Amino acid sequence: MNTTIDRQQVESLVRQIVQRTMQELPSPAATNQPDLRVSISARHVHLTDAHVEQLFGPGHTLTPGKDLYQDGFYAAQETVMIVGPRKRMLPEVRVLGPTRPHSQVELALTDAISLGIDIPVRHSGDIDGTPGCVLVGPAGTVELEQGVIRAARHVHMSVAEADYYGVQNGDFMTLKVHSPQCSIAFEDLLVRADPKAKLEVHIDTDEGNACHLEAAEKIELVRQNDASGCKCQNH
Repeated sequence: MNTTIDRQQVESLVRQIVQRTMQELPSPAATNQPDLRVSISARHVHLTDAHVEQLFGPGHTLTPGKDLYQDGFYAAQETVMIVGPRKRMLPEVRVLGPTRPHSQVELALTDAISLGIDIPVRHSGDIDGTPGCVLVGPAGTVELEQGVIRAARHVHMSVAEADYYGVQNGDFMTLKVHSPQCSIAFEDLLVRADPKAKLEVHIDTDEGNACHLEAAEKIELVRQNDASGCKCQNH
C-alpha cells in the first residue's frame, strides 16, 4: 500500500488547519480589548523650572533622555541626591520631565524607611502637609518643605478605554496579578482618563516585587465594586 503524501497535499492540510484555527480565535479588533500595560514606577523626582536652575545652574533646562510610555513625558538625563533626616541619602535619583508647577519626590515605602522619612500615600500633586527633604545637584541644593510622597497606584487610560471598562475619570479599579505562588489584587487604582492617555497601570517597586510582576501569568483590570473613595489616602 502506498502511503506517500506529496508536498501539495501537505501544504493543503496545513492551510486548512491554520484557517480553522484563525476562525476559532477572535481577533483583537473583534473583541475590542485594550492592550493593558503595567509599569513599575521607580523612585523619581519632579522639579519646577526654578529648582532645575537652582540644582543644575542658571539657565539650565532638563535634557530629555528616555521617552516614557505616556506621550510627552520622559526620564531626563539629570539626577539628584535625596537627603533625609540624620543625613541618610539616596544618590542619583532620576528626574522626570517635563517640569511642573510644584516639585515632588515619589518614593516606595522601602526607600522612605531607608531615608528615615514617614511618608503618606497620596495621589500625585496632593502634597499639602507632606514631609520634605533636601535635594542636592551639581550646582546647588533645594530644601523642600513638603512634597515627599508614596504615589498612590493609578491607571492612565483614554476616554474610549474608560468606556470599555465602564469607568470615568476619578473612579477606582482593581488590578489582579496572577503570578506563581504570589498572586495579588491591588485595589483602589485611581482612574486618570484623558483623550491623549494610553492604557497603563503604575505601581511602585515594592508592589511590583510583592506580586513578582515579571513572572505574571495573567493580569486583569476590573471595575471596583465600591468606588466611593480611596482608602489608601489615609494610610
